[in-house]
Amino acid sequence: MTTSTDHDQPAHGRGAPADRPLALITGVGRTVGIGAGIARRLAASGWDIAFTYWTPYDDRMSWGSEPGATEVISRSLAEHGASTTAIEADLADPDAPARVFDEIEQRMGSVTALVMSHCESVDSGLLDTTVESFDQHFAVNARATWLLIREFGRRFTAERGTGRIISLTSDHTVGNLPYGASKGALDRITLAAAHELAHLGVTANAVNPGPVDTGWMPEEVREHCVRSTPLGRLGTPQDTAHLVDFLCSEEGEWINGQLLMSNGGLA
Repeated sequence: MTTSTDHDQPAHGRGAPADRPLALITGVGRTVGIGAGIARRLAASGWDIAFTYWTPYDDRMSWGSEPGATEVISRSLAEHGASTTAIEADLADPDAPARVFDEIEQRMGSVTALVMSHCESVDSGLLDTTVESFDQHFAVNARATWLLIREFGRRFTAERGTGRIISLTSDHTVGNLPYGASKGALDRITLAAAHELAHLGVTANAVNPGPVDTGWMPEEVREHCVRSTPLGRLGTPQDTAHLVDFLCSEEGEWINGQLLMSNGGLA
């Protein structure tokens, strides 16, 4: 893992109430991403926000990295009164989750909500997936999820009933084998936390947001998804963010141990 303090915004939200809870959101590297949408929604609901990003991943994807994105995201969170910190972390490194939590605790305090929107996602199928790609997907999507949840459970100190774990998943496996298979493992790890962390009063849920175009969709995929959705549109980061916001709220406490579909009825 590499970490960067260049994007920390410790002064943001100084005038906010001292009792704002702290959410850690992973995979917040682009302003148009689902992670950034969740961060903005939670900040507006009274959360302070720590987030991770990993620029080399975006660099090798078709959309490319977004220079200055972490600063823009941090400023947008500060507009809602949130204190923020951004940490660049390679979650394929098994030591990264503990170091992320260490840095957040030093800078901001204890984490009350863990929202995991990071991923490795490179299309390939049964016949053309390489061992290296398969292992990378499971390292980022499954192993890092386990290690982040483990650190959260070991360090959780907030009031019973306030803790939240939410992971973003997918059921797309055809032509996308390592991504879908590793997300399936993520589901099981997350749902196990609802029971294994019950003594802490922490809830754990997985959310499947369906197809959300954050710059990766070819036009034919976009058209197919629109035709296959009863509401005739694609999902947005805001759609996912509203559900995550509810799950993180006091009113959302009774939703626990669930795999929730938030895809507009996609067939």
